[in-house]
Amino acid sequence: MTLIKSISGIRGTIGGSVGEGLNPLDTVKFVSAYGIFIKKTTQIKSNKIVVGRDARISGAMMEQLVAGTLMGLGFDVVNIGLATTPTTEVAVTAENACGGIILTASHNPKQWNALKLLNEKGEFLNAAEGAEVLRIAEAEEFIYADVDNLGNEIKADYTDYHIKAVLDLELVDADAIKAANFKVAIDCVNSVGGVVLPKLLKALGVKDIVELYCEPNGQFPHNPEPLPENLQEISGLMKKGGVDVGFVVDPDVDRLAIVCEDGEMFNEEYTLVAIADYVLRHTPGATVSNLSSSRALRDVTHRFGCDYYAAAVGEVNVTTKMKEVNAVFGGEGNGGVIYPASHYGRDALVGIALFLTHLAKEKKTVSQLRATYPQYYIAKQKIELTPDIDVDAILKAVKDKFAGFDVTDIDGVKIDFTEKWVHLRKSNTEPIIRIYSEASTMKDAETAGAEIIDIIKSMVK
Repeated sequence: MTLIKSISGIRGTIGGSVGEGLNPLDTVKFVSAYGIFIKKTTQIKSNKIVVGRDARISGAMMEQLVAGTLMGLGFDVVNIGLATTPTTEVAVTAENACGGIILTASHNPKQWNALKLLNEKGEFLNAAEGAEVLRIAEAEEFIYADVDNLGNEIKADYTDYHIKAVLDLELVDADAIKAANFKVAIDCVNSVGGVVLPKLLKALGVKDIVELYCEPNGQFPHNPEPLPENLQEISGLMKKGGVDVGFVVDPDVDRLAIVCEDGEMFNEEYTLVAIADYVLRHTPGATVSNLSSSRALRDVTHRFGCDYYAAAVGEVNVTTKMKEVNAVFGGEGNGGVIYPASHYGRDALVGIALFLTHLAKEKKTVSQLRATYPQYYIAKQKIELTPDIDVDAILKAVKDKFAGFDVTDIDGVKIDFTEKWVHLRKSNTEPIIRIYSEASTMKDAETAGAEIIDIIKSMVK
């Protein structure tokens, strides 16, 4: 059993003893701490907190625990039920709520769930705020409402509201998409994407939709992380021909992977690149991605004479940097599109609408569009952590070894060489060290990462 407390929320496996996973007692404790934190810090008078969840098996149980705990603290709960992460985020501001909780473990397998915590702007708590929630939980500084001041539960559905907001974006052209007469395949991994994506595509004018795994029952048919090795079925479908583009989302629909018409992967790193290309053509400005994202976004941004910036990994770190530099577009290389004209959160619905508009206007196939961008390859490797591994010591040793190169240490250690880079950091969501490396060929990228892995292994023998 695993329980991880980080900038990405409270994440754990379901079951086990107290403190070993995200079980009912721990869930109540952390939700209580969050509620107390909101009471102390909110800048608005609202007493409402929005709760939404993905379709994983433990979701219904968690929903009841979370809603009941918040009502016990005196909050009115706006329960929007099955909803994407970005839908929950926009619901917070639409309701003028003082916060929100999303019940999802994103790309993790079905035994995981998590509490993703939002402020009154519908944005994730930052590291300092998250640390305060954990402190309150540890100290058990909980004060619950008396019987006359318990909160109420309000049921709501924000799917249509979110879709309309996407269609209302200035750079989304539903008429162009409809005229292109696209045939679109989707893989929604039997979670909330299966509810939302067909409705979104129909609203955008797409009439021919091939649906894979759109029943929101939480029975993930494959590893839910939208990586090439997990997407063989949609790839095989598209290799047969007749489908213009494929879209794959993770269980909470904040990440978007694209499949070309020939069944080849567009590469989730290039989700950002393609959409940035479209956005910058119409609204030039700065872009931001995290340190583990491809150089291709930087290159495309520079094509338009605009500035690119890198942030630490984690959505809140990216959005903080975006606000600092007034970026017009950004996100994370895992397919997480952040478009401030919509809201400051990763949003696959926005990504699909902007990409289809771009594709319709370019009048190219998806593979032809992909060929117009700089060619890089990222190798993603990892090392499982054990209690005896001193991650900080490893990072310092690697930093010292490569001191003669361009080294960034705002999030782990990233070494920029002339033709490649390697980034190693402790994961926010799993007990691993991630080692990402990029070069102009996959062989060079894998070799660069493997060299760092060999160095690390020599330290932990």
